[in-house]
Amino acid sequence: MTRLEDLKPDALVKGLVGTGAVRLISVQRMGDMACQVFYRGQDGSTGDTIVFRSSEAQLEMVSGGRKWSFEGDGEVFRLVSEAERIRLAYLFDPYVAVSSSTIDPLPHQISAVYEHMLPRQPMRFLLADDPGAGKTIMAGLLIKELLIRGELERCLIVAPGSLTEQWQDELKEKFELQFELLTRDLINATGLGNPFAERPLLIARMDQLSRDGELQTRLEQAPEWDLVVFDESHRMSAHYFGNEVKRTKRYDMGKRVGNHARNLLLMTATPHNGKDEDFQLFMALLDLITHKPPQPSTPALGRVCNSRPHWQFYLSSFSSQNAC
Repeated sequence: MTRLEDLKPDALVKGLVGTGAVRLISVQRMGDMACQVFYRGQDGSTGDTIVFRSSEAQLEMVSGGRKWSFEGDGEVFRLVSEAERIRLAYLFDPYVAVSSSTIDPLPHQISAVYEHMLPRQPMRFLLADDPGAGKTIMAGLLIKELLIRGELERCLIVAPGSLTEQWQDELKEKFELQFELLTRDLINATGLGNPFAERPLLIARMDQLSRDGELQTRLEQAPEWDLVVFDESHRMSAHYFGNEVKRTKRYDMGKRVGNHARNLLLMTATPHNGKDEDFQLFMALLDLITHKPPQPSTPALGRVCNSRPHWQFYLSSFSSQNAC
């Protein structure tokens, strides 16, 4: 018995019209129970009819049709092929984010992103460079490259309030990335929903998150972030007071948010305040789990290099002897 699913263009079918066989020109499905077929008879005349599931017993397949045809929508095919080309572009152009953005990156920016960050997935990374060295460009390149490669869908950027709009503008103008600002109006507009779950690309103010424990809880209830970027991350500080660790609200927020991210990027121009113990606490933000606070007598850089092998550095503003 011939089924509706067997009707394909170029098939020769009996029982469709009269007693002779007709050649199918095209077949259009009308749900599961019927299809409309266009055919050409043996005398060259054309016509169309609707075939129902109940008529399958009357049909006889004389010869099968083509498995593939060239009668599809050309515009749809072009759109799909172009999307596939873009998806695989990074395999042929290792710097596809550069060529698809309106920037002219400097060598140290290329080195940071393509030699130090991208090869490390998942990544826990400190990017420490001089002011004006283009850390925002590096972060934008990283975000866009991960998006093109299909490794990033959800990204959160946490920055001081005075820099959030600048981040939004630069990502839009230079990388064509549309991030939303986490404002009080946006939070209220979600009602009982979760703004962190509904918005995959967000920019949040550092103090807004650090002062609102409920907001941090809602962030943790949302799906895990593929990448979290902290700008001016040295503001998330902790200090030793005797043998006791004094943590700021920003520091605690950084630990909670960082633990809810697959990739974490800390950006700062001043990672070291001259106190090795404080630097160790700052680097502990890169840990996925909470470690026992280090003893202040241990040399910080040596301990960082030896006891945290999953940490990665790019300290271009430090001397090479201090970079692990």
